[in-house]
Amino acid sequence: MSDECELLITRLGAQGDGVAETTGAPVFVPFALPGERVIADVDGARGRLLRVLQPSPDRIEPVCRHFGTCGGCVVQHMSSNVYRAWKRDLVVSAFAARGLDVTVGDLVEPGGKRRRAVLSAERSDNGVAIGFHEAQSHALVAITECPVLDPKIVAAIPALKTLIAPLISKLGARLTVTATKSGLDVLLDGIERKLTPDVRSRLASEASALQLARLAIGNDVVVETLPPFLTFATTDVVLSPGCFVQAVAEAETEMARRILVAVGKVKSVADLFCGVGAFTFPLAARAKVLAFDGNQPAIAALNAAAKKATGLKPITARVRDLFREPLSPLELNEHDAIVFDPPRAGAEAQAQRLARSKVKTVVAASCNPATLARDARHLVDGGYKIESVTPIDQFVYSAHVEVVAVFRR
Repeated sequence: MSDECELLITRLGAQGDGVAETTGAPVFVPFALPGERVIADVDGARGRLLRVLQPSPDRIEPVCRHFGTCGGCVVQHMSSNVYRAWKRDLVVSAFAARGLDVTVGDLVEPGGKRRRAVLSAERSDNGVAIGFHEAQSHALVAITECPVLDPKIVAAIPALKTLIAPLISKLGARLTVTATKSGLDVLLDGIERKLTPDVRSRLASEASALQLARLAIGNDVVVETLPPFLTFATTDVVLSPGCFVQAVAEAETEMARRILVAVGKVKSVADLFCGVGAFTFPLAARAKVLAFDGNQPAIAALNAAAKKATGLKPITARVRDLFREPLSPLELNEHDAIVFDPPRAGAEAQAQRLARSKVKTVVAASCNPATLARDARHLVDGGYKIESVTPIDQFVYSAHVEVVAVFRR
């Protein structure tokens, strides 16, 4: 049962919510800032902001009309100084929770827009809507603008609505759009309808007219006008439908630069959770690289690109589930440095084996400070020292932050 209350916000939580300390338990109020007195509709530990009685001097106007409804961004309302300190503290707090007292660098802000978006599409009484869900809700917010997405993706939304309209039911679907060097790569998932020859022909014709590089429905490539590709260092890699890529090219470049500096002059590097080779190809400019990932299409794309690449040291890429079958200490010891960039779940099993290895340099990249700190704890307990921890703002206005950490023996 909710209750309307006056609250004093004292700090920011990990999700960007303002936190009020009450006699019972903390209350988390989205879109509130430290120092503010607010009226909130409180239900348990959550509060819905109704009014700001005493605004913070750090409160600013959001840059997007959808802010506050769309669940994609959580902190467009705070000044840059507060924003940077909060993002850095996400990393500080994660490492402190694991008993690691480290000096975390200032937040690096490489700029750039997200080149990949996972959108929801639903049918309503007004036709088809494409957008993001509200926070903690299944309600869809149809977007007409987005300050964090590549403008080419936003500009294509009206045409994409028309293209997929005959396929969308009230159950909805997921639309993954990637801005590649050859155009937009579009993958539609969650469609139960079987594509007839007439439907396929219409989709292919309209997708070509929209100059989409590729349109895929689930595992079915309907049309590929141009192979969708991205460039890593100097190598072009053709992407498989819906494959993972770093969200922002500028952030990826900054991460790769820091990884290369940390690795230094070495002969052999293992790139773990390598994906399609965002770090493999820059590393191969200076060292032999053995790359592993559990995703078969990603490894196939990496190997195909490596065969055509010139001016690089040898690259060997293999499919391997590093969660179930991490590299052993003996395998790790064959390399001068290890780079790993796992999904949000982290790489605990691999970190435990790294802790028992003799590898001199380990560089970790992660989009989840909590699991990175857990993995770092294993490395430190195994004798590594943390040389640097750098937060990189790849996910602007969100509660996520990329981190690059360097470990040495």
